[in-house]
Amino acid sequence: MTTPLIAAAVPPMIVVAHGSRDPRSARAVAAAVAAIRGARPDLDVRLCFLDLSAPSVDQVVDAVAAEGHSSAVVVPLLLGSAFHARVDLPGLLAAARRRHPGLDLVQADVLGDDDRLVSAVRDRVRDAGVALDDPRVGVVLAAVGSSRPDANERTAAIGPRLHAGTAWAGVEVCFATTDPTVAQAISRLRERGARSIVVAPWFLAPGLLTDRVDRAVEALAADAERADVIGDHPLLVEVVLDRYRAGLRTLAADRAAA
Repeated sequence: MTTPLIAAAVPPMIVVAHGSRDPRSARAVAAAVAAIRGARPDLDVRLCFLDLSAPSVDQVVDAVAAEGHSSAVVVPLLLGSAFHARVDLPGLLAAARRRHPGLDLVQADVLGDDDRLVSAVRDRVRDAGVALDDPRVGVVLAAVGSSRPDANERTAAIGPRLHAGTAWAGVEVCFATTDPTVAQAISRLRERGARSIVVAPWFLAPGLLTDRVDRAVEALAADAERADVIGDHPLLVEVVLDRYRAGLRTLAADRAAA
């Protein structure tokens, strides 16, 4: 069977998520990608995973090449520039370029700590029924954590930004895999006068680590409120599309320089 030639001038977006053994994670990521497709129905958006979920990066890139595309923008659906963004994904894309020398692949920036994502987390807290002007509220911003202190420092800096524009007693950042812990964050909030604890995940999707955080919170503050993950929030969609557009500019610049 002959593969049809691709006439579309707009390069596909390949969204690369982390992957998880927890099926809730894949469902949340799929919902976010569906929201991206809804915002840009003209755009070919493909989802793949780095690990533990299917399809893989190799499978999706190979399919894009087989369909005759000459370029694609790869957008990491990752909050931090850790191993997966700095080493793992670039290595996979370098191997893909060797397999498909006629396919230009540009890796866009990670989502990072974009202000819009901080606003999305604030919205998730408000969606949980928490008033922004309630001074009794203390928010635990729970993130993954990294072996790199500088990465944890950048994440810790999100706390004051989430607190801005609210009357909350405070926002304390904790990590699922390193210090400060959930217990430390809750203790600090109570010292600052918080009487109501709210957990706000700095996670795109639920999974084993968000469950770990929830168990720790349950043991210390059983009546704590839980905000949802960022998920398919419209501001996430905006950030992803901005990363794609930046990737298109890089493609154009690379071709102009060639």
